[in-house]
Amino acid sequence: MELTASPADSGKRLDSFLHERLAEFSRARLQSWIKAGRVQVNDADSRASYILRGGETIQVAPAGPAPLKAEAEDLPLRILYEDSDVIVVDKPAGMVVHAGAGHTSGTLVNALLHRFGPLSAVNGELRPGIVHRLDRETSGALVVARTDRAHHALAAQFQAREVEKVYLALVHGRTKPQGRITTPVTRDPVRRTRMTTKLASGRTALTEYRLLEAFDRFSYLEVRIGTGRTHQIRVHLASLRHPIFGDRLYGAPRSDLGRFFLHAHRLQFRSPSTGEIIRVESPLAPELAAVLESLQH
Repeated sequence: MELTASPADSGKRLDSFLHERLAEFSRARLQSWIKAGRVQVNDADSRASYILRGGETIQVAPAGPAPLKAEAEDLPLRILYEDSDVIVVDKPAGMVVHAGAGHTSGTLVNALLHRFGPLSAVNGELRPGIVHRLDRETSGALVVARTDRAHHALAAQFQAREVEKVYLALVHGRTKPQGRITTPVTRDPVRRTRMTTKLASGRTALTEYRLLEAFDRFSYLEVRIGTGRTHQIRVHLASLRHPIFGDRLYGAPRSDLGRFFLHAHRLQFRSPSTGEIIRVESPLAPELAAVLESLQH
């Protein structure tokens, strides 16, 4: 492809210019092309930070995305439970579960592969062992399958809504003592990074909450979900005008926490081998415990 920078483009970074003209590609993809020499400005290689003057000819030789594959990586990992079938890990906030656009290292899967070796191959090389996920800034308990047999058994339990998933959340405002939210959840057609409950269409979702402690301007909740939709707890609570503390994507004010206050506290499921109940709890993350303690005092 050949593009021409107009006088109005003067002062723009090369990667910003390309992202405006080629919006169907991510900025990360465009930057990778620049780095690989697939973008030339006036027939010469350039940098993403190159500042356009206007009038330049930019030639772009697109390339498909590099195939993603999980790679073992020596990273800190806290294990809550393990046996020959499953691992329950205490995921910290800020860690992505598996590789994706813009995230190829530092993932939970990479850490698991380094510590435990091969995991279930049901979800392919990108997501070995992953039966369910937590958002990047959500901390807490997450179960991983070590074998394909265990993966299928766990997936069936999740599908049948037999897995107990309990979260702890601090939200803005004073909630009712308890509540049940069943509004469908779907992708926001305008802001694609968000989900919404405002459209008639969407996937069935069930969230139940119970008030644990009330403060002047906040409510501390125990939250149970019967389904596992993307951002489900976050968008459901925000739909009641009780956004999670620190969750700016769903309308919460800016905070100094550096994450939002949502923690996967407890998982309960049946052992894929024995059928016995396995119940695992993750203590509240230290940074969240500090916020709660400051409110209590």
